[in-house]
Amino acid sequence: MTGGGRRTRAFGSLAGNPALLRVLAAYLLFTLTENAVWIAMLVYAYDRGGATTAGLIAVVQLVPAALAAPVMAAAADRRSPAVLLTGGYLIQTVTMAGAAAAIGTGAPLAAYAAAVAAATAVTTTRPAQAALIPSLAVTADQLTAANVVAGWLEAAGIAAAGLLAGVLISLTGVGSVFGVSAGLGLLAVLLTARLRPAPEPAGASSPAGAGSRAEQEPQAEPEPQADSIGAGLRLAATQPRLRIMLALLTADSVVMGALDVLAVILAVAVLHRPAGWAGYLQFAFGAGAVLAATGGAVLVGRRLGRPVLIAALGSSAALAAIAAGPGLAGTVALLVAAGASHCLLEVAARTLLQRSVPPRLLGRIFGVLEGAVMAGLALGALLVPLLNHLGGSRLAIGGVAAVLPLAAVAGGRAVFRLDAVAAVPVVQISLLRSLPLFAGLPAPALEGLAGALELVSLSPGAVLIRQGDPGDAYYAIAAGQLDAIQDGRLLGTFGRGEGVGEIALLREVPRTATVTARTAATVYRLDRDPFLTAVLGHAPTRRQAGHIAAARLANSDLA
Repeated sequence: MTGGGRRTRAFGSLAGNPALLRVLAAYLLFTLTENAVWIAMLVYAYDRGGATTAGLIAVVQLVPAALAAPVMAAAADRRSPAVLLTGGYLIQTVTMAGAAAAIGTGAPLAAYAAAVAAATAVTTTRPAQAALIPSLAVTADQLTAANVVAGWLEAAGIAAAGLLAGVLISLTGVGSVFGVSAGLGLLAVLLTARLRPAPEPAGASSPAGAGSRAEQEPQAEPEPQADSIGAGLRLAATQPRLRIMLALLTADSVVMGALDVLAVILAVAVLHRPAGWAGYLQFAFGAGAVLAATGGAVLVGRRLGRPVLIAALGSSAALAAIAAGPGLAGTVALLVAAGASHCLLEVAARTLLQRSVPPRLLGRIFGVLEGAVMAGLALGALLVPLLNHLGGSRLAIGGVAAVLPLAAVAGGRAVFRLDAVAAVPVVQISLLRSLPLFAGLPAPALEGLAGALELVSLSPGAVLIRQGDPGDAYYAIAAGQLDAIQDGRLLGTFGRGEGVGEIALLREVPRTATVTARTAATVYRLDRDPFLTAVLGHAPTRRQAGHIAAARLANSDLA
């Protein structure tokens, strides 16, 4: 398949994945509200004490968030990332509503406190989503496509947030931004409230229901919270590639934190415009990100190290040019270019992280990242007032422009080898974890098994297994529905989170049924030898396999 056809298929497959679409729709609302209330709070603080107050309020919001992010994100690995995602959206909604009420009643301290709580709750979203999306994706290309779309939606959200904040502040004041954002946050809660990253097999309607919770081996107790956070920190500390990617994303967050305050300074002190223009400048930045995200489709199926570096340098070059004082039109154009580079950097680097981290540690690594990002935003918010005090707006802009190149230089030669090693099969591992048959396998065995999977695409009516043939493979279903038919009788219909073909392998008998695709389907083939090695070599998995095979045979004419 050509690169263009591969990309088209990956993006087209998103339309058939409603769970992913709901996550992405909620993320658009999240990005819109996150950026709109951030702009509004900076304007609110700037009106009460200038750039210094705005920077301090930014830090007050971000420091607790930076400290809380790794702790809160560990729950995405230890428990359900879907629950963490919805809970985070709910807390954000309540706190934004509280800030709106405080601003409306003239209580700035209460407004600042609500903003701190909202910023802390924000840290749950990206780690939870980073852990959740691979478990909902069908293929690695669909995972990249989902991240590209998320990048496009984030860019659109940034652009729309700037426009929304600018209009609302100009027409009705800062408080209305928080009120409208609370309403949008509630929609995000409703979109994600019923998400299930690892669907249970349907017990009543399908023979696969034999693998019920009651029959599964007891699961190990979750590791202590401190240990789970430490695992993420240790992995980041020992892997040079992870350190560099985390450093680049943290440096990018320093730039973003600086731009949030810099936009207010540019609007009021440099361009001599009303405060509402801070939102319009953010809109220009977001518009550039939208344009870049639209072209981000080329990242599907590609190596991502070079795009990360190109985007980092492009962002810095655009910001350095703003320091020359190009006027209103030039500033807007350069902010568009900076936004485009930022979007490509975010999408490529975060996707590369997902490809590089074992699924059991995804939430923790992204929790470490989220904490670093919040710290970077706080540092950026402090950097601009400091540089502005020392040398004016030009020094502030130039200093911000130097952050990403310095981070790249600090990485040394390793920065050119970001994706030189094989990617972790994160989508395949997440799929195997959702199958009752493999749920008890230790993580190293599961990851090794995922590397042996082979992708198979089926058109409606295609025969995957034929009754009477020798058993040579097991099939894990990633998408679509398959029918199992024995001697003309329908035994059951199987879907994502289920598998077929284990009876012939475990009992050393010919295939007991014919399995055909009821709809277009995507499955992963696991050859006989690695399947038997994994199942028979682990006692709890062997017993679970016996339960499932016995239950399915009981439903067939071979009982």
